[in-house]
Amino acid sequence: MVVEKLNDDKIEAKLDNLPGWTVVDGKLHKQFQFSSFVEAFGFMARVALAAESMNHHPEWFNVYNRVTIDLMTHDAGGISELDFELAKRVEALAG
Repeated sequence: MVVEKLNDDKIEAKLDNLPGWTVVDGKLHKQFQFSSFVEAFGFMARVALAAESMNHHPEWFNVYNRVTIDLMTHDAGGISELDFELAKRVEALAG
């Protein structure tokens, strides 16, 4: 399956459906905050399973109760539909 990079207009339109997500350095970006490290780590484990099932993996960073996620499709050279699909799953998992 060939995944294509979305143009800026499509990205901006799709961001309307993902509150809190922005584009930073050409990647979909959001920071999540939880009540504890354990809660943040549990969230990361759930996201890891969803990402693996899609064979589409995030760039992420965790410090204590915060998880920062960046999404882009390397094969497409930018943001694609896959990134938005994973972002939607991440939102559902974040509750």
